Amino acid sequence: MLSVDMENKENGSVGVKNSMENGRPPDPADWAVMDVVNYFRTAGFEEQANAFQEQEIDGKSLLLMTRNDVLTGLQLKLGPALKIYEYHVKPLQTKHLKNSSS
Repeated sequence: MLSVDMENKENGSVGVKNSMENGRPPDPADWAVMDVVNYFRTAGFEEQANAFQEQEIDGKSLLLMTRNDVLTGLQLKLGPALKIYEYHVKPLQTKHLKNSSS
């Protein structure tokens, strides 16, 4: 089961821990659009998650997104967009790169 630490961190991030039982493949590159949407809903970005669905962002697309894509391409409010990129998209990209290079 997906375990979510809903206590907001001082920096505004919400801890999301992936496990094999969360209904999503462990590698974000294998996520379907709804996996991405559900990831952000679970992370506390219910409203913003819809933008990923509208733009058909799957796991591979998510891993290719730049900061500018998240801040402007999804037409999100700046505050949530910054948090989504810094605390979720960027760490997922970093983790994926580490796993794929080992």
